Amino acid sequence: MRRVVPLLPPDAEAAAVLREWADRADSLLDVSALDLSDADLSGLDLAMGLLCETVLRDAKLVGTDLHRARLEGAVLDRADLSSAWLAKAELDEASLRGAVLDGANLGSSGLYEVDARSARFTSANFNGASLVGTRLEGADLSRSSVRETSFKAVIDEHTVVTGLSGTLFGPAVIDRAGARRPIDGFDLERWLNGRGAKVRVLVPRLTSRGRRGQAGGVP
Repeated sequence: MRRVVPLLPPDAEAAAVLREWADRADSLLDVSALDLSDADLSGLDLAMGLLCETVLRDAKLVGTDLHRARLEGAVLDRADLSSAWLAKAELDEASLRGAVLDGANLGSSGLYEVDARSARFTSANFNGASLVGTRLEGADLSRSSVRETSFKAVIDEHTVVTGLSGTLFGPAVIDRAGARRPIDGFDLERWLNGRGAKVRVLVPRLTSRGRRGQAGGVP
């Protein structure tokens, strides 16, 4: 059966690739480095799709299945990914500035060096995710879930953490007027919980060789 793309992007090359993909129900999406800005891909099955360095500014991906999708270097500024399924997706070095991910599932996803400043993640699932170097200044994490999550992100006084709950590993980095300092353990726990979160900061376990490790891979 032919897939139905709600709205093709204005870019002719990207639109042609999407049309061809839609006509072949058994094909894997590969739109790497193409411009899909303003497209509506809501509700589509893009699991394991290749969207590396794809431009998706102002795109709609509401309820889209992006399980295990490759989104390294993708530009998703102001995109709407509400209720999207991003479990085990790779978003390293992607840009999510001003994006909306309310109710999105980011379980066990990789978000290394992601720019998510002013993004909205209300009621999102970050269980087992790796937020390492992720910029969350001004982001809204209200009512989101963390469980054994690597929360080595950059946060500031404008990062909203009301109702954020679960367990996480630090250290995070606090940005104050451009001056950054690491914060971990009880200090990180107190900083977050003092702003309405209900989290516990975990201490990495010692491995059999005496090195510190941490649990992960929570779906």
